[in-house]
Amino acid sequence: MADLITIHDPDDPRLHDYTGLTDVELRRRREPAEGLFIAEGEKVVRRAGEAGYAMRSMLLSAKWVDTMRDIIDEAPAPVYVVDPALAEQVTGYHVHRGALASMRRKPLPTAAGLLTTARRVVVMESVNDHTNIGAIFRSAAALGMDAVLLSPDCADPLYRRSVKVSMGAVFSVPYARLDTWPTGLETVREAGFTLLALTPDERAKALDEVAPHRMDRVALMLGAEGDGLSRRALAASDEWVRIPMSHGVDSLNVGAAAAVAFYAVATGRPSA
Repeated sequence: MADLITIHDPDDPRLHDYTGLTDVELRRRREPAEGLFIAEGEKVVRRAGEAGYAMRSMLLSAKWVDTMRDIIDEAPAPVYVVDPALAEQVTGYHVHRGALASMRRKPLPTAAGLLTTARRVVVMESVNDHTNIGAIFRSAAALGMDAVLLSPDCADPLYRRSVKVSMGAVFSVPYARLDTWPTGLETVREAGFTLLALTPDERAKALDEVAPHRMDRVALMLGAEGDGLSRRALAASDEWVRIPMSHGVDSLNVGAAAAVAFYAVATGRPSA
């Protein structure tokens, strides 16, 4: 059973994991280096635990103690109980969901290792918006994608905002980073995948025309919001695909486009 520890000092070193959560650059540097990430809210904390992530500590306001009692009773880590005002002072924002947990990261698998069993893969290039990362992971989990591969400069899926937007789906879909870009795509091709680059370019074929759901192994490539896939990424793909648009709309938010494309790629997928 975890110890309940009431803390009144915002500078208490035991709260180090939770300091400056709104400082994106600070957290980008600290969290991977220190091997931690922050889970926010009851559901996300539970899903992180169910996915096998070990808890370093938990930060709660007093009214959340009863709600989280079963987790507290099983947690081998300390649980810090603080006043909401102190939590805001430490984290930099009002913690609406009342519960935060610092979790230990797991070692990432290799891309080659993930590809041995996957059939439907998402490949992201330079997606740096944490909200989009979270939305894409949530759609990938919901619509049957098997894995996610990230270019070296993609944002961290375990950053607090990504985890929150995904509602913990980042724990459900395995992911890895490609070491080089776009040469790392050769690892995907060598594993038997067809590389489909999603782009609004009028030269691209409509998804239903390409019929990716009938292909044996598909890697769907997505680019950053606004810029889309780079020229180098497009050149490295096997085929360009697009979502047909109406009413003069030329493109969708990458999160919305991903959901539409995932459905097209995964529906009617061949049996293993």
